[in-house]
Amino acid sequence: MRKPFIAGNWKMNTNYTSALGLARRLVEQLKGIDTVDSAICVPFVYLQAVSSTLSSSNIALGAQDVFYESNGAFTGEISCEMLKDVGCTYAIIGHSERRHVIGETDVVINKKVRAAIAGGLLPIFCVGELLEEREAGKTEDVVVSQIRKGLEGVDPERVQAVTIAYEPVWAIGTGKTATAEQAQQVHAMIRSLVAEMYDKNIAERMRIQYGGSAKPSNTTELMANPDVDGLLVGGASLKVEDFSAMIKTVA
Repeated sequence: MRKPFIAGNWKMNTNYTSALGLARRLVEQLKGIDTVDSAICVPFVYLQAVSSTLSSSNIALGAQDVFYESNGAFTGEISCEMLKDVGCTYAIIGHSERRHVIGETDVVINKKVRAAIAGGLLPIFCVGELLEEREAGKTEDVVVSQIRKGLEGVDPERVQAVTIAYEPVWAIGTGKTATAEQAQQVHAMIRSLVAEMYDKNIAERMRIQYGGSAKPSNTTELMANPDVDGLLVGGASLKVEDFSAMIKTVA
């Protein structure tokens, strides 16, 4: 049985005061909930402060990105060791905004996935298609290619550290959400692909999140799907009432 996993991605939002306030209120709201794994992925500059706030809770800390080298002359980058040092458990890798706004390639994303695992972080590895790709019937081709390239060189033992997050790009921050049927179709395809690349047991254990305008009103419908194991939540994770309601609903 796969334990549900709900992660919040704060993106480039909050300041020091609001980040700590949001974390503190989430700790209060989610006290005692242990049937769902939860995490918040916080801007780099607030990770250490938020880590202290979460120390007595079941909420894990995540970063929104990570670099693939452990140290050196890489101005502006953050290593796995640095993230572990301030209390991170997870790192989001390959988010659509990193792919399509920042310009990260599958090669770079693969390096980050492998580095995160080697460095002791649990990757939340994001995949998903653009609107024009879905309308052209290329969803499966795009997602399969991203997963094969992103997990290239990751052996069966190490791939078990990975959570895959399917996030249709056309549904991120737009208010549009894939229907439960659309989400299940892609999630089932991803699980079949992982079984083909590795084996059925690994595929059955791997958690696959849905991301893309997930909110309290569609949580139950999305999570009712047999292959949807959690949610990667954007805007709703910045609202204590919404994010905690989603986790309580799943719990």
